Amino acid sequence: MSVRQCPALLIAASASGQGKTTVTAALARLHRRQGKRVRVFKCGPDFLDPMILTRASGAPVYQLDLWLVGEQDCRRLLWEAAGEADLILIEGVMGLFDGTPSAADLARRFGVPVMAVIDGSAMAQTFGAMAHGLATFQADLPFAGVLGNRTGSLRHGEILRDALPPSIRWYGALPRSAEVELPSRHLGLVQADELHDLDRRLDAAADALAASADVSLPPAVSFAASEPAPLPPLLAGVRIGVARDSAFAFLYAANLDLLRQLGAELCFFSPLVDKALPEVDSLYLPGGYPELHLAALQANQAMAEAIRAHHAAGKPLLAECGGMLYLLDRLTDKQGNSAPMLGLLTGEATLQARLTALASQQVTLPEGLLRGHTFHYSTLITALQPLARGVCPNQRPASEAVYRCGRLTASYIHFYFPSAPEAAAALFHPEGSG
Repeated sequence: MSVRQCPALLIAASASGQGKTTVTAALARLHRRQGKRVRVFKCGPDFLDPMILTRASGAPVYQLDLWLVGEQDCRRLLWEAAGEADLILIEGVMGLFDGTPSAADLARRFGVPVMAVIDGSAMAQTFGAMAHGLATFQADLPFAGVLGNRTGSLRHGEILRDALPPSIRWYGALPRSAEVELPSRHLGLVQADELHDLDRRLDAAADALAASADVSLPPAVSFAASEPAPLPPLLAGVRIGVARDSAFAFLYAANLDLLRQLGAELCFFSPLVDKALPEVDSLYLPGGYPELHLAALQANQAMAEAIRAHHAAGKPLLAECGGMLYLLDRLTDKQGNSAPMLGLLTGEATLQARLTALASQQVTLPEGLLRGHTFHYSTLITALQPLARGVCPNQRPASEAVYRCGRLTASYIHFYFPSAPEAAAALFHPEGSG
């Protein structure tokens, strides 16, 4: 079995909100500016962080998750990246040890050293205790060191550094600055395409990191090969219309890759501005922020009629989370603004002030068992009876419904197509299982 070596680092934290994405993006942009080829991965299900990391690194960002993606595909992705990159960065998820499997589990499985980001903005010597706990909580963790984030001054960073035990490496500090912070909203970071000054922020973060941190390449990690399973051309000749704009943008790069590998031709369109669908056999409406674009979606009746006609013709349509909200009778945002949607699914949804669901999900459909996750702030009221319900592998109570009307399949679940390629193909094939 061939082995490839590449410097790699997993950027983790003690909790969400510590600045992992900012630090990972800053590292990616810094090394990219130095002429290095950087590949970045995101641990766990996420759509918004990869948008930022893609801009920072200049390369597509894929998920790594031992449950969602699977160990074999994670190994393959890392091996392929090691063959083309000078540096591999992996952004962790939540806190380092949170979840099953966790970012720590991923680091341990593939031997990737961990750099922990700790928000030191309201901390002094306790920083050392936090670092010691992260480094020693699991004895077999390949822990590399820590970086202090949001420091108030050069002296503040020195205090944090001096609090560390000699066994823990100091990777430096990133100062607190409005110029480098990434703004967020209710589902996470603001989408990369909506941040008109994103490149300036990334360059400012890279400059700050270069001035205050140790940015030498981490040690090389050995990655063993994992051959991908051959995929039959189950979607050969099938044209799939994929909604992609600021209202519908939650798309896994791996999902799009798989559809192409199965033989499909992808045709992207915007429900916000386009007046007609491309000539397609199937439609894919991914998640996003339809609640932020109620007026524009309601106003584009030409597109609404085109999607209704597609459904009336018995053609396949898969709608996930925000895509499903677009199909309902009505959608109401957090401010109480309401608008009729497409009316293809009986029901109404209302955005809430707090998160209403966050969990991994696997669901058995007639087409097969698909894995994914749910993450939303809205509540749905509908009289529809579910075709199936998702199950959380961590025994959490979240159980999302999957609805079906003809060839229309809709759910709050964001599906990860490579978890069951044949099932994904059947959802989009004009004849079902093909």
